[in-house]
Amino acid sequence: MKIIKFFTIALMGILMNSCVVLKEPTIVKNDKIESYKYVFIPPTNNSNSGTGKLFVGDHGAYSSIRNKSTNPSDVIRGILIKEGFISLPELKPELMDQTLIVNYGESGKRDTGLGYAIEITIQFISAKSDTLVSSCTAEGQSETEGDDDIRQAITRCLSALSAK
Repeated sequence: MKIIKFFTIALMGILMNSCVVLKEPTIVKNDKIESYKYVFIPPTNNSNSGTGKLFVGDHGAYSSIRNKSTNPSDVIRGILIKEGFISLPELKPELMDQTLIVNYGESGKRDTGLGYAIEITIQFISAKSDTLVSSCTAEGQSETEGDDDIRQAITRCLSALSAK
């Protein structure tokens, strides 16, 4: 009876974690990013995470470790290139009128019960005037914080921005 109760509680916990509702992305839009042709994205550090499992069998204990890494600026760059922007390796004075500086930052972490949702914010700044053109904030949650949470949050953020 205790085993059935334990598995019922564990299953409920898994179901509750998989049904986490992420907050809707927040968008600030002072101008259209589509008015620009180029983006400059400062480099970001890799975000690393890992998961491990321990198996105990008849012949001893075995472990399995999975490490993941993602670089937020690479994910943002890839999505924006796909949308038609040209990514510049450095700011060019002759292209400042048509260039956006894209900043990324992790802006929060929220406990969702059995895990955490990572919140990120992306800013689009006019290279010419240093004014905020647009920004978006979104959450992501998955199995590993370093890769999937951040990738999901970036994708949700940029998708919401292009939908408005």
